[in-house]
Amino acid sequence: MTSSEARPALRLEKVHKAYGDNAVLRGVSLDIDEHEVVALIGSSGCGKSTLLRCLDLLEPIDAGAIWFEGEDISWPGYDVNAARRKIGIVFQSFNLFPHRSVIDNITLAPRKVLGLGGDEAEARASDLLTRFGLADKAADYPDRLSGGQQQRVAIVRALAMQPKIMLFDEITSALDPELVGEVLNVIRDLKQAGLTMVLATHEMTFAREVATRVAFLDGGEVAELGPPEQVLSDPQQERTRQFLRRVTEARRI
Repeated sequence: MTSSEARPALRLEKVHKAYGDNAVLRGVSLDIDEHEVVALIGSSGCGKSTLLRCLDLLEPIDAGAIWFEGEDISWPGYDVNAARRKIGIVFQSFNLFPHRSVIDNITLAPRKVLGLGGDEAEARASDLLTRFGLADKAADYPDRLSGGQQQRVAIVRALAMQPKIMLFDEITSALDPELVGEVLNVIRDLKQAGLTMVLATHEMTFAREVATRVAFLDGGEVAELGPPEQVLSDPQQERTRQFLRRVTEARRI
């Protein structure tokens, strides 16, 4: 590619990952463009979470390559912390430090990793907390917050690093149903702001609304990829149709 404008924000080339004899990713190739929102769907064990962990370099890949900003960040000698400063990830478990206040949870990484001064880090955190309706929670500790509030704080903590790309791993699966909406509203706001995102989700309605493309993973492979309306309403692959039938039937129970 001849220019930064021509290349995707993130590129996966035939990525493989196995744990012992269990091959979780089997040659996944996927381009993610700047400002795009790609939703990963599929049954438990299909490789969604592993793929996100590989993208954030929490797991080394066995073969293939992951390209970010024109560099192969998956080669063994790459400085993984350099990539993680620009690629944020939020998990289904909130992973907040219970002994630190909300504001301390958010400012820790910008101070320690980015070298921001305390005032600058707190100003950035306060702006984000206000943006996402948490300004009055800055001094609270995580155990004083609802699940939805804790997940929003986890998202704010990741955003405080000003990442180029955000990864979300089933961030609503640990929440009570009435709290899911407030977290999904945050994702809607981030899409409006143009943030590039990859999210693993079991919320098909939300994937249809927020994603620019949907990737259906099956057996560690991208079995189908396309716009939400095509993949979710008119899937071309039988494996995709079977999965969506199971999802529909489960919601009828």
